[in-house]
Amino acid sequence: MYICASQVCYIAEVVVKQLREEVDISASLSGVWRVLTDKEREILRRSSTVQHFKRNELIYYEGDEPKDMMCLLKGKVKIFKEGVGGRSQIIRMIKPIQYFGYRAYFTQEDYLTNASAFEASTVCMIPMAVVTDLLMSNPNLAMFFIRQLSTDLGVADERTVNLTQKHIRGRLAESLLFLKDNYGLEEDGATLSIYLAREDLANLSNMTTSNAIRTLSTFVSERIIALDGRKIKIIDEERLRKISRLG
Repeated sequence: MYICASQVCYIAEVVVKQLREEVDISASLSGVWRVLTDKEREILRRSSTVQHFKRNELIYYEGDEPKDMMCLLKGKVKIFKEGVGGRSQIIRMIKPIQYFGYRAYFTQEDYLTNASAFEASTVCMIPMAVVTDLLMSNPNLAMFFIRQLSTDLGVADERTVNLTQKHIRGRLAESLLFLKDNYGLEEDGATLSIYLAREDLANLSNMTTSNAIRTLSTFVSERIIALDGRKIKIIDEERLRKISRLG
């Protein structure tokens, strides 16, 4: 079938319009969009692009030069770092309408971590050069990211203490509650709405996969959780929180 140049241009315009509309919808729900002027919103709208990532597809690599600030529109993303002996450590879990990938740019260094999609995910890419210009002219936007970075640092500090001082049971309990707080529950009000492989759960909890499997089995036998493949159902949240608290 022959397609003329005008048809190609029309199709391209439709695609660009759809992508920009998707960015607009997400931005209208975010703290960033609320602190921008109409002119700044138009700059953001024109500069942003949307990319789709398949499950387990890498979004950026350790050592890459940071060029974009990223906002997760749909899906789930993990930030992780490769460790000794091929083991990786999950540093952060990103949920929709969270920003990531910009810290390295502000510190003028390459990425120290990797980011990949836990499931099919949609990410808005905003060039850091545009973000920097907006920050220089909009103090409210600068304060937004100061608060964001401060919050992320606080969470990282707490996670560091939990992963280094708690015993295996406490670490795994803390991770399950972290996933609940981050991603919520399914319609039954008990099943985590994220399905992790045992290896990912171990990497999130700073333990070996075999230890994660054994501890999960112990939680099942104690009627704290129930397992159905990768689905984890929390049966006794109060006891899980007590295990996490006591470490």
